[in-house]
Amino acid sequence: MIPIWLVRHGEAAAKWAEHPDPGLSDLGRQQAEAAADELEAVIPSNVQLLSSPKARAIETAEPLRQRLELPVGIDPAFIEIQAPVPLDQRQDWLRAFMNQRWIEQSEPIWCWRNGLIEQLSRLDQPTVIFTHFLVINTVLAHIRGDERTVQLWPDNGSVHHLAMEAGEIKALELGREMTTFVG
Repeated sequence: MIPIWLVRHGEAAAKWAEHPDPGLSDLGRQQAEAAADELEAVIPSNVQLLSSPKARAIETAEPLRQRLELPVGIDPAFIEIQAPVPLDQRQDWLRAFMNQRWIEQSEPIWCWRNGLIEQLSRLDQPTVIFTHFLVINTVLAHIRGDERTVQLWPDNGSVHHLAMEAGEIKALELGREMTTFVG
């Protein structure tokens, strides 16, 4: 069994419809430190660190990277879903998407989903992945065979423990859920 931890990035310094790639807010940096505390207590010494190429994910990885003195590999497979609309329309698109089912999605969205699952399936060592709300939801939809695009509301800085076993991704323990809306 290969353990995998998906970490939702800390709170961004700007909303999704306001900036294409914001870093972390002050609260987001605190959430990144808390995630590092949680992970440091459970991860094995042969762990690798991967991140979405988005600034907020990379910055969330930084406290754990510093503590473990390990590099963080940037992997575009774990990037957030790409909204097929201009920045100022992203919030409306996101709200609609979150109320849809996977069967309703376009080919580019399916390509993103399939690439994400394929990359997870290739992992061959314990891995912590710093990523996004809809990445976590997409992985859970795949694991559960559930058509809903939203499976849970992972909080900023939450840690979700999965495993790869006999070529199958399994959810072992889901992390903290949020109480406010995704921005």
